[in-house]
Amino acid sequence: MKVLIVEDESRIAKRIERMTQDIFGNDLQSLTLANTLQQALKFLENNPLDLVLLDLNLNGENGFDLLKTAVSGSFDTIVISAYKDQAITAFEYGVLDFVPKPFNQARLEQAFKRSTYKESTESIKTKFLAIRKRQRIQLLPIEDLLYIKGAGVYAELFLTDGSKELHDKSLEKLEHLLSHSFERIHKSYLVRMSAIKEIRVESGSKYIAKLDNGEQLPIGRTKYKDLKAKWL
Repeated sequence: MKVLIVEDESRIAKRIERMTQDIFGNDLQSLTLANTLQQALKFLENNPLDLVLLDLNLNGENGFDLLKTAVSGSFDTIVISAYKDQAITAFEYGVLDFVPKPFNQARLEQAFKRSTYKESTESIKTKFLAIRKRQRIQLLPIEDLLYIKGAGVYAELFLTDGSKELHDKSLEKLEHLLSHSFERIHKSYLVRMSAIKEIRVESGSKYIAKLDNGEQLPIGRTKYKDLKAKWL
């Protein structure tokens, strides 16, 4: 794991650092501290990461300015903040968890488990995906998203208006964030359940999901029975 801690209070930053080291142990490859937005943004531009731990108030600067950039990246973001009233907004932006201050190691470990896919995130209701477009960050409403196709370490987002966008997160990471309304129907596809109009079997034992817009997507053999049960 490669982790970045963005926290302006030295005492809290060191506490998070110590707990992170205790929780990940030998799985922790690198751990970096940043105490300003500018320092964090510069580090994000030049270094691959697995996880960002972000405070929302950094010497008076708004952590949401960094959050838009962070949640568009290939890594997961966990907010650690005393501003509990901002939790819903943070989740809507696509953070993996919101850990309120004060916190203990058990609560932080629970958040880390979400990052390593050991704990369900069914209760998280992401409302936006942040995407990089023309050198800027744009918030894409989840309601405009029809299905997602895996493209290696990236993912292609297919929208209800027929357009397509590229996201820096992998299909697996997006599946984790969107589990409340999307279903993995194939190793390469994640689909909004409400958009499926018909599920059928074709010759050669090919399983197909027909969407409301007429598009047809493959269903994996191992996914068919479970998908049909959920769809019905």
